[in-house]
Amino acid sequence: MPNITLPDGSQRQYPNAISIHDIAADIGPGLAKSALAGSVNGQLVDTSFVVENDADIAIVTDKDEAGLEVIRHSTAHLLAQAVKELFPKAQVTIGPVIENGFYYDFAFERTFTPDDLKAIEKKMQALVKNNYPLSRSEMDRREAVAFFRNKGEEYKAQIIDSIPSDEPISLYQQGEFIDLCRGPHVPSTGKLKAFKLTKVAGAFWRGDAKNEMLQRIYGTAWPDKKALKAYLHRLEEAEKRDHRRLGKQLDLFHIQEEAPGMIFWHHKGWVIYQQITHYMRAQLAAHGYQEVNTPQVVDRSLWEKSGHWDKFHDDMFTVSAEHREYAVKPMNCPCHIQIYNQGLKSYRDLPLRMAEFGSCHRNEASGTLHGLMRLRSFVQDDAHIFCTESQIQQEVSNFIDLLYKVYKDFGFDKILIKLSTRPEPEKRVGSDDIWDKAEKALEDALNTKGLEWQLQPGEGAFYGPKIEFSLKDCLDRIWQCGTMQVDFSTPGKLDAQYVAEDGSRQVPVMLHRAVLGSLERFIGILIEHFAGALPVWLAPIQASVLNITDKQGAYSKKVEEILINKGFRVDLDLRNEKIGFKIREHTLQKIPYLLIIGDREMESGTVAVRKRGGEDLGAMSIDAFADILATESVSHGLNILED
Repeated sequence: MPNITLPDGSQRQYPNAISIHDIAADIGPGLAKSALAGSVNGQLVDTSFVVENDADIAIVTDKDEAGLEVIRHSTAHLLAQAVKELFPKAQVTIGPVIENGFYYDFAFERTFTPDDLKAIEKKMQALVKNNYPLSRSEMDRREAVAFFRNKGEEYKAQIIDSIPSDEPISLYQQGEFIDLCRGPHVPSTGKLKAFKLTKVAGAFWRGDAKNEMLQRIYGTAWPDKKALKAYLHRLEEAEKRDHRRLGKQLDLFHIQEEAPGMIFWHHKGWVIYQQITHYMRAQLAAHGYQEVNTPQVVDRSLWEKSGHWDKFHDDMFTVSAEHREYAVKPMNCPCHIQIYNQGLKSYRDLPLRMAEFGSCHRNEASGTLHGLMRLRSFVQDDAHIFCTESQIQQEVSNFIDLLYKVYKDFGFDKILIKLSTRPEPEKRVGSDDIWDKAEKALEDALNTKGLEWQLQPGEGAFYGPKIEFSLKDCLDRIWQCGTMQVDFSTPGKLDAQYVAEDGSRQVPVMLHRAVLGSLERFIGILIEHFAGALPVWLAPIQASVLNITDKQGAYSKKVEEILINKGFRVDLDLRNEKIGFKIREHTLQKIPYLLIIGDREMESGTVAVRKRGGEDLGAMSIDAFADILATESVSHGLNILED
C-alpha cells in the first residue's frame, strides 16, 4: 500500500503498486494528459514507472525544467529514428541533451547536406503525427551486444561494453526503432511539439581526435512553437551580435592559424582593452589591492610543489632550457605566494590583497577554441587575498560589493550566484574540518548579504569551495565570469606563514578571486551584449568629425584638436565624399556621436550633433558637447542601450 507524498506536502494512499501516469490521473485528468515524466524521491522516471513503496512523488510537465530536458532527450531519439528510416546504412552513436537543445552523432558514408536536414526534419514531424508510444525494456548484456551488432550498430555495441557491470542494459522502442538509453522519455512521440534542426558539424567518436570522425546533427526543442520561435529569434540576434563578425567589421582584432587561440589586437580593440584595465586598476586601488607582476615561465618544481603539475600538466605549455623544464604560467596563484613569502608577515599585515593582470597560457584542445570566448593565451583580472580565518567572511563580503559595482558600471544588473562545494575525496585535498570551515564562510557571506544563490554539490576546486558569479546579457544568455575561492591548502604547500598575535607561526588562508575573469572573454561578452555599440566610455572612437565640403576642413580639424586636448577619443573624416555616405559609414562603425560641420556650424563656432541611433541633438558649442561626453564617461553611459 504505497503512501505517496506530493510536492505540496499532501499525501495519497493506494491499495496496490501504481504507475506515475495513474497517480497523475488520480490527481486530475488534465495533469495526466500533460505529464511527461515523474520524479520518485528525486529520481526522474518514465510515466509508466510503477511505484511500489512509500515515496515522494512529483509529476513532471513541460512547465518544469526537468520536463524540458526530457523533451529534448526524446527529440534526440526522434532525430535518430528519422535518420535511420531515411538512411538505413547510417550508424547511430550518442545523442545527449545540451544547453537549449540536443545533438546526435552518426557514422555515415557521405556528408549530410542542408537538403538532408530538411528531409530529416520533415520525417521527424511525420513521426510525431504517428504518435508512437515509447516503451522501456531491459536486455541481457551479451544479448544486447549481439542485438545491435546484428543490426549493424557497432558503436552501440561499444557503448554497452563501457556501461558498468552493475547497471541494467535498458532499451527504448518507438515504432520499429529501438535505441540504447537510460531514459526517461516522454510517453509518446506526439508530445514533441516544437523542434528545429540547426546544423551539421564534425565530431570525433568519444571526443578523441585519434578516433574516426562522425557527423553531429544539432537541434533545438521546446515545449511549444511560441517558445521555439522566441529561441530562433534569439539565435538570429546572437548571430548578428557575434563578436567575431563584429570584431572584423569594427577592426578590433583578428586570429590567424599561425597563433591558434591567441589574439592579434588592432588599435581600436586595444583601446577597449586599455579602457577596461584602467577602470579596473582604479577599482582595485580603491579597495586596497596592491598590483604586482610575475614571470611568464617558471620552473616545473614550483608547479609540482603547488600540486598543479599533477592536476593540470596536460593543459600546460612547457619549454626546456639548460637541462631544466619550465611551464608557461597557466595561472597566477603560486607566483603570488612567492611574493608573499618575501619577508616574514605579521597578523597586522593581513589581509594582504595582491592583484595582477596576469597573462596565462593553457593548452586548450583546438576544437574548443572560439574567438575571444575560449583561448590559449589570455589575461585574468586575477587577485589573491591572504588573510586569517576570522577575516574570510568580511573579505568575501567586500569582494561582492566590488563585483556588483563593476558589473553595474559595465551595464549588467542580472547576476546569478552558485556555491560549489567539495568534490569527491579522491579529487580534493585537505581535511573535512577545513572544508567545513571554508564552505560555511562562503555561505555565511552570501546569506549576510541577503543574496539568492544555488548550491552546486561536488563542483568545488580541488583545493577549496567557490562562489561563481554569472551575468545575464541582453539575450538572457548566461556567462560565468566572477569567482571567489577559499584555499586552506596551497599556501601551506608553498611555505607561506605569518606570525599570529600569540607569536605562533600560522598558515594564511588564500582567497582566489576574479571579477571579469578573462579580459578577452569579457570583451567578447561586451561586444555581443551591446552589439558592438559600446558605451561612450568604452568606445574606441567616441566621436567622429565630418565636414560637408572642403571649405569646412580647417574648422573641422580645429574641432578635432580641441576635443582630443580635452582627453576624448575623436577622429576626423575629411574625405571628398557626400555627407550621407560618411554618416552611414561611421554609423556602421558604431561611433557614439557624429559631429556634422557645415557652413552654418563653421560660422557660429558650433557642431551639429547626431547620435549613432539617428537622433539629432541639434547645434551646440564645442564645450557643451564636451560636457556631454564627460558626463557619459563618468556615468559610464549606461543609457546608451536606448539608442
